[in-house]
Amino acid sequence: MRKLIAGLGTALAVAGCGPSGGPVPNSFLREAGAQVDGGAFGNATMNNTLVMNGERDYLVSLANRFAQEVPTTLTFAFDSAELDATARAVLDRQADWIRQFPEVRFRVYGHTDAVGSAAYNRRLGQRRANAVVAYLSARGIGRNRLEAVVSYGETQPLIVTQGRERRNRRTVTEVSGFLKRNPTIMDGKYAQVVYREYVESATSLSGLSTNQLALESQQ
Repeated sequence: MRKLIAGLGTALAVAGCGPSGGPVPNSFLREAGAQVDGGAFGNATMNNTLVMNGERDYLVSLANRFAQEVPTTLTFAFDSAELDATARAVLDRQADWIRQFPEVRFRVYGHTDAVGSAAYNRRLGQRRANAVVAYLSARGIGRNRLEAVVSYGETQPLIVTQGRERRNRRTVTEVSGFLKRNPTIMDGKYAQVVYREYVESATSLSGLSTNQLALESQQ
């Protein structure tokens, strides 16, 4: 038994040596392509597989995409639920994104800073959420797709302070679900979203190619 273990140890030591007797470069022992793989190879396929298997909620994918592509948070002046020009610009971008996905529902959470009583701040946070929903509705988003939820008031600050802090006086818009969602493994509504975007991208490329041909024919 001892001879067998010693023999295995010698074999492993030899396997770790190159032709000249020195150590084999680490890249030689790794799989092909590993040197140029930054860690993202296969992510798209893996994500699609997880969604189709039900291992990753398709709503999480949409929520992450919403958070990456548009600002989800806007802030307010002290003791106010009025939307200033900056807030309206953020909501215009949110509305443009939301209109692309008529199957998807959204929630708006209202927050305040710590100044004032808890009861007053809950009401103020709710007013802020209601103001956002009203603005998005005026921009063409159906009210059945928007929900101003019970405010978090002052209970979830971004900056922990008892004083005035604008970053705590905010609303946050989030993806909440599909309209009349059926809890299937691969929700048909999500498949419709993916297919529609695929068709629209192909149509855009086709239109671009046609325009390019027309321009070339004029030259």
